[in-house]
Amino acid sequence: MQKTKPQLNFWQIWNMCFGFLGIQFGFALQNSNVSRIFEALGADYSNLAILWVAAPITGLIVQPIIGYMSDNTWNRLGRRRPYFLWGAIAASLSLFIMPNSPTLWLAAGMLWIMDASINVSMEPFRAFVGDMLPKKQRAMGYAMQTFFIGVGAVVASALPWMMTNWFDISNVAAAGVIPDSVKFSFYAGGSIFMIAVLWTVLSTKEYTPEQLAAYEEAQSAEDGIFAEPQVVRSSQQYFKGGIIYSAIGVLLYLLIAGNIESLDKNLYIMAGGLAAFGVCQLIAGYLRKKDRTSNGFSEVMNDLFSMPQAMRQLAVVQFFSWFPLFAMWIYTNSAVTSFHYSTKDVTSAIYNEGADWVSILMATYNGVSIFAAIIIPMVVRFSNLQFAHLLNLTLGGIGFISFIFIKDPAWLVLSMVGVGFAWASILSVPYAILSNVLPAKKMGVYMGIFNFFIVIPQILAASILGFLITKVFDNQPVYALVVGGCSMLIAGIMTLRVKIPE
Repeated sequence: MQKTKPQLNFWQIWNMCFGFLGIQFGFALQNSNVSRIFEALGADYSNLAILWVAAPITGLIVQPIIGYMSDNTWNRLGRRRPYFLWGAIAASLSLFIMPNSPTLWLAAGMLWIMDASINVSMEPFRAFVGDMLPKKQRAMGYAMQTFFIGVGAVVASALPWMMTNWFDISNVAAAGVIPDSVKFSFYAGGSIFMIAVLWTVLSTKEYTPEQLAAYEEAQSAEDGIFAEPQVVRSSQQYFKGGIIYSAIGVLLYLLIAGNIESLDKNLYIMAGGLAAFGVCQLIAGYLRKKDRTSNGFSEVMNDLFSMPQAMRQLAVVQFFSWFPLFAMWIYTNSAVTSFHYSTKDVTSAIYNEGADWVSILMATYNGVSIFAAIIIPMVVRFSNLQFAHLLNLTLGGIGFISFIFIKDPAWLVLSMVGVGFAWASILSVPYAILSNVLPAKKMGVYMGIFNFFIVIPQILAASILGFLITKVFDNQPVYALVVGGCSMLIAGIMTLRVKIPE
């Protein structure tokens, strides 16, 4: 057998990444339209965040579980492909059901199910690139994923506008009813999701666990670089951390409950998250003390505290990078319709015109990301990964902040150009670095853990942005985007701390 993994040709990489086209159809429809669906069913911007929190919490739970399971799966479909397929079936059904939700809370429940299903398909795709490609082709693999993410998101984000302007499907509906343009967009997205994932499942063959182990051993010997030793966290360390986080969560809960008139109810999310993390550490400590660690929960918890150095540094960058993205997905619709179109009446023609324009803005940043994915490697060639990521995140931060200064909504397209460069960089540069520092046998679970630092800032956003908008920014959602822009600028600076392996 060949010592290291063989290089794949262009079309092989194309086939293995094609499923991401469908996955991004699902995410783009969700990100561009769920706030619109919630508002149509009676929500307002003050409770959008708490409704949206289902999505990041789902990812926080699902991704490490699926990563661990896929690391330890091998059947007729392979290692990662079973999860692509099962997730696609559930996600496609959810996309058909979501726009037919008769009530707000049913729609919120469907968001939870839909996001969980999309995550089941998506998480193994990140590890799939590390499994299938040699190190020098992984950057190309993640760039190809970014390409499909961009294409899928452009088309999916613009679907409601296309349904109205190309197919004459109404974008206006009575109060409590979701417009037909949104419904038909979700139907198209569900179909494309299933077809794209099936393409990858049927066209790509995976390496066996034995082949992967042999390839990793040969690659490590060739590079002279071996995995960092696994650190085992003691029961005392777990108990100490568990007590501290649980206590902070409970105290924060009591503070909020005692001042609920002056504080925002969304802060309960933060209190609950801290307490839950503390409880998880207490459980892990108990299992460690009883020497019952041969289970997925214990392994994931220990891996969380044993991340390679580069992964820990990237985690900080991810945290500040994803906070503004969640702010954008929750509040752009409210910000643009209220600040740039001067209306909050969801049944009015001007509101729906603004909501359709938001779909175009979402399509714009995703479209820009397609070209940015081509340009970023050129920037890296003349500088390095850190500088390229810093530059792109800076463009994104400026783009978000500019929403407050631009009055004509047509010019917001320029803002989304900056966001598009940041988005392309966020989807490729961190994963290209990460896949080269992770052991192959734990690629899935570490990719799932890395998702924590995408999800945690989203939960934080859901916890504090509603409070900031109502209590600090005089009920103007556009300031959520400004806060997000500042966060992205911080992420760019933190990129300079990341030590990239030679």
